[in-house]
Amino acid sequence: MEEGTKGKKTIFIGGIGDDVDETVIFEHFSPFGDIIEVQLPPAPTNPSRPTEFKHRGFAFVTYSSPTDAQDAIDNMDLNELQGKVLKVNQAKPMKGLQPPDGNRAIWESEEWLQRHAKPLAQSGGVQGRTAQRGPSVEKGEEQANDEDADAMEE
Repeated sequence: MEEGTKGKKTIFIGGIGDDVDETVIFEHFSPFGDIIEVQLPPAPTNPSRPTEFKHRGFAFVTYSSPTDAQDAIDNMDLNELQGKVLKVNQAKPMKGLQPPDGNRAIWESEEWLQRHAKPLAQSGGVQGRTAQRGPSVEKGEEQANDEDADAMEE
């Protein structure tokens, strides 16, 4: 087994037909080892037909051991299942969609803040903006506010 596939127990199965369900996947992939889970991600459905189930054309199968997963890849890649040629390989985690630390925002990490965040004065935040505008702008705003107050009194 390759170095990068050690410990990998989940495989990706692409190119499945519309008539294939979790049972068919289980039946065709169980000869290679003990299957823990079969996932068939659902496709967005038509709201007028809520009972209709469609999948997205791919599935994930998780085996109890990495060697079982590799056996399934070796034996099922580019094989046919109900008239469709399958593409079977190691499942890879989705990049960019999963937060690195659970459900926390990335900027909640101290490490991220230290690398990317600047002090407020340097970042052009509120303090930086008032320093850039200068005192003449602030006085102009105060005069405008005084005029607004006078207009309300009249």
